[in-house]
Amino acid sequence: MSLNYNDSLDKLLVGINDKYKAWNTSTTYKPNGMDMTVKSGRKFDKVISDNSVWGFVAKKDGLHKGLPFKEGDVFKPAGWAAAAKHVRGSIYDTNTDWYAWTGPNYLI
Repeated sequence: MSLNYNDSLDKLLVGINDKYKAWNTSTTYKPNGMDMTVKSGRKFDKVISDNSVWGFVAKKDGLHKGLPFKEGDVFKPAGWAAAAKHVRGSIYDTNTDWYAWTGPNYLI
């Protein structure tokens, strides 16, 4: 993993929290944003917000459920321990409309 990967992952976490703060205008409920953590796995880093899985980020190029993916690709969670089949975005993308604070967007 490159330093660029770690920096981009950190920017994703900040972006998720920024979107949450824009949605949550209350100053009493979680005024500092969500509690975001990253748990490293063999193929993916799991992004956890509070007590739920936000999504999975590919640590290196490979195959997932028969489909190719690249380092930094983001997947919706299929459950607590598994990523869904299709890529929803990339942490290297400067555009942030592919995700919300609730998770990566659905495919259209």
